[in-house]
Amino acid sequence: MTSTVQVDRITVAYGKDRPVLRDVSAMAVPGRVLAVTGPSGAGKTTLLWAMAGLIKPQEGSVTVDGHPISERDQAVADGVVLVPQENGLAAILTASENVQVALIANGAAPADARRRTAEALDQVGLAGQADQLVEELSGGQQQRTAIARGLALRGNVLLADEVTSELDAANRQKVLDLLHAEARRGAAVVFATHDPQAAAACDAEIHLVDGCATIVRS
Repeated sequence: MTSTVQVDRITVAYGKDRPVLRDVSAMAVPGRVLAVTGPSGAGKTTLLWAMAGLIKPQEGSVTVDGHPISERDQAVADGVVLVPQENGLAAILTASENVQVALIANGAAPADARRRTAEALDQVGLAGQADQLVEELSGGQQQRTAIARGLALRGNVLLADEVTSELDAANRQKVLDLLHAEARRGAAVVFATHDPQAAAACDAEIHLVDGCATIVRS
């Protein structure tokens, strides 16, 4: 199954502060990677969180194949997977356990979860660290573990928030290749990044400044 995410003129504000996003529209379609660029504080993470159902916009709407997304459970049911900037891993579990727990929580049988976990960790170059505790891994290895978890879930939509920020050049390219492979699989991929070269390799790009979006390429 493939899915299209439509963001239609959303405005998001935290409390009484000025809006983080103002009248922002975007579309992520199956088979393509959409880059979301912009300086720190521009609203990139907030946009991905809205797509993931973690934030409900004060104005506008987010839909997946026409289904309104206002809560995380709805997004999960529609196959929306988020790889957050803060990796969200359990430090007291191993890299393998972190991935397997997510798969089993999403309905995978234990044997299938083990197989998919091993495959995903191998894809990100962490087969040799599968049984290490997350707290023993470097920042870059933790980031790759979170990416492996996202890949293993095989979502219809993959939201990747600054997932290459702590990686060296070789691993950064490996992850970019994996994001494009997810698009070829049929997923709609959204990639928030500060890296202009990585953004240039994506199929489309929107740029955020002060909460407002400009289409760079569509």
